[in-house]
Amino acid sequence: MDKIIKILIKYYPVFLKGLWGTMWLATVTLLVGTVLGLIVAFLRRSRFGVLRTITAAYIQVLRGTPILLQLYFFWIMLPRLLPFTLSDTACILTALIINASAYIAEIIRAGIAAVDPGQWEAGRSIGLTEVHLMQKIILPQAIKNILPALVSQFIACIKETSLASVFFIRELTTAYKTVTATTFLAIQPLLISGVIYLVVTSILSVVAGRIEGRMKASD
Repeated sequence: MDKIIKILIKYYPVFLKGLWGTMWLATVTLLVGTVLGLIVAFLRRSRFGVLRTITAAYIQVLRGTPILLQLYFFWIMLPRLLPFTLSDTACILTALIINASAYIAEIIRAGIAAVDPGQWEAGRSIGLTEVHLMQKIILPQAIKNILPALVSQFIACIKETSLASVFFIRELTTAYKTVTATTFLAIQPLLISGVIYLVVTSILSVVAGRIEGRMKASD
């Protein structure tokens, strides 16, 4: 216990920088992934079979393969495919965003599907276009189903960013590796990192539960 306290006092700036990196990666992943996921979800509901097939394959591939494999793929392939230089952080962040978009697309699609079909019929009966119907009636109701799941997805993003340490991207698990390499101690820095992850995800889990409770109470 004494060693843990000493390491925490001496290396807390390293852990704080790591936590900041983790939260930054997870936040950008969620925000950009939500925009991309929204597009994918709408294409998944398209009247055109080709678009539905392509987006279904997109979701299946990303959800059906290990995320670490995807990180390696983007880390290796993006610099070769693009005509400009891309940093390791940008490659890994792109992979995290694309992976998250597949899960978020399904969250959004499920949230929209949960809206009472009568709402669609009511909107069409008063002459609303599909776009206005979605914007004015369906999405505001679907948000009640989507928000708690998005918070849960954010928690998943936080945990998945730990894989970025494989590529030595600055985040919490990388901070653990840095402290371990400096102190030659493995267990104590690992426990500190684990507790930080646990505290952050526990707080977000409580937030998700309260959001869900308020959403249900407003029904």
